[in-house]
Amino acid sequence: MSVTLLAGSATASVAVAVENPAAASAAAVAATAPVENLIVGYKSSATEASSNTAAADDAAAKGKKAGKKAKFDRRLGTGAALVNLGGTVAPAEAADVMAQFRADPDVAYVEPDTRAYATAVTPNDTEYAKQWDLFEPTAGMNVPAAWDKTTGSGVTVAVIDTGYVAHSDLASNIVAGYDFISSATYARDGGGRDSNPADEGDWNATDGECGLNSKASNSSWHGTHVAGTIAAATNNSKGVAGIAYGAKIQPVRVLGKCGGSTSDIVDAITWASGGSVAGVPANATPAKVINMSLGGPGACGTSYQNAINAAVARGTTVVVAAGNSNADAAGFSPASCNNVINVAASNRAGDRSYYSNYGAIIDIAAPGGETRRATDTPGTVTTPENAILSTLNAGTTTPGAENYKPYQGTSMAAPHVAGLAALLKSANSALTPAQIEAAIKNNARPLAGTCTGGCGTGLADAAATVAAVTSTPPAGKYFENTADVTIGDNTTVESPLTVSGVTGNAPATLKVGVNIAHTYIGDLKVDLVAPDGSVYTVHNRSGSGTDNINQVYTVNASSEVANGTWKLRVNDNAGGDTGKIDSWNLTF
Repeated sequence: MSVTLLAGSATASVAVAVENPAAASAAAVAATAPVENLIVGYKSSATEASSNTAAADDAAAKGKKAGKKAKFDRRLGTGAALVNLGGTVAPAEAADVMAQFRADPDVAYVEPDTRAYATAVTPNDTEYAKQWDLFEPTAGMNVPAAWDKTTGSGVTVAVIDTGYVAHSDLASNIVAGYDFISSATYARDGGGRDSNPADEGDWNATDGECGLNSKASNSSWHGTHVAGTIAAATNNSKGVAGIAYGAKIQPVRVLGKCGGSTSDIVDAITWASGGSVAGVPANATPAKVINMSLGGPGACGTSYQNAINAAVARGTTVVVAAGNSNADAAGFSPASCNNVINVAASNRAGDRSYYSNYGAIIDIAAPGGETRRATDTPGTVTTPENAILSTLNAGTTTPGAENYKPYQGTSMAAPHVAGLAALLKSANSALTPAQIEAAIKNNARPLAGTCTGGCGTGLADAAATVAAVTSTPPAGKYFENTADVTIGDNTTVESPLTVSGVTGNAPATLKVGVNIAHTYIGDLKVDLVAPDGSVYTVHNRSGSGTDNINQVYTVNASSEVANGTWKLRVNDNAGGDTGKIDSWNLTF
């Protein structure tokens, strides 16, 4: 189910982060994977940023200097240029071409067009009574009580994945999507991009077919499984229930044979959220939630980050899987990107699933299940009842009969949170992506078990979160300042917030919601200043050239008296980029 493909080691690489013991380790594959394309972002002042002719001339010239036939392929939805290297080349050869681009002061960034992969596994059977992940008190997500207030109607969720294979338990909730796989070889549909997002199967027949150490595997029908968790038809006397069963699913195909490329995924994010992509018709039903149950090793690249930032700016909440390598999620992409809700997987006992990535970068945990125990023989399916049951297909390569099977993975955890985001947006259409993320994190409950390494604020709780956004925040508990404060170059500014009516001290888990619009957050130091002048730093010049801070921080302010004037202090430490404090809030 997971394979590796086109990536470059010296210049970054992406391989599958999947819970598949038979598959090669992502890092091992990535180190030797070839590179076919580069993504080049030009500075806005450069001619190449707007002229395809100039970009083509530049690519050819730089390729020639490096001894390669580089050529301009197309413009991505983010404005970056896709440069083809004339076939797959070794990582070292790709690095030579990238060095030419990096030496050009008109180039903002260059990175390999890496590949991402589905992050789940296989097994069997059906019905709502088996969906422990929705209702069991120990480790379920408390979904049924949320349905009293919302079912997700009016919201479209884009599933950026393997596409959609027809299933009667999903058909009524599917809206028009798109196939963004630009390679006919990987798409298996006889051509490149088109308006048909049908899943043609992501099998590979032989070991090594998708890169060194990759293994033969059957088709996963991964996107259909993810879609069923989010919005399978419900109360229809068959199959499984979707978390946001009143919502619509927009299948956006980016993963085919040997995974999917960054350039295709970036364009998919842009289009799904209502942005423009050259050569692709406008999206008639832009998604307010995007689910990406895909990824691989490596820090978040500029291409991913730019596309995600633009999607969030359009009002789309982006949910991603943390990855299945039992490692720190900070080393995986797009899990390590800013402006996303990064989801770890928990099991039926309420522990972190043995395969799930973890770390300080995790926002929330959700049921991902376990088809086997960590100590069971790899490749076996010993506990299918403890996995996540959803819609699937019985075909081993090409589509066969529809069915239902339990999978495990952070791929299964992410759609739980995407479904919850759809419930929230339906219940309160005014919510921004930052507010949706804050609500999910602030209303989580502690995991019943343990999470070594960190699982965010706990287990997502649908009923508690929906209740929080459909009622007025309790008096004296939630405070917000929405007045804009301009952040100039090399300046320090403050935004005050007066708290009253709260008894005693602030909590040890004071939630600080920060929404800052700024084009280079690596310039910024952000502090929370207590009424007595004590300073708590929440952001200290990290993130380099990433745009905007939309995040909820947790501060131990238990030594501070709650009532009084709190301040958000922002220090800009460099020239060239400016912005504003858009809003900030405190939740006691």
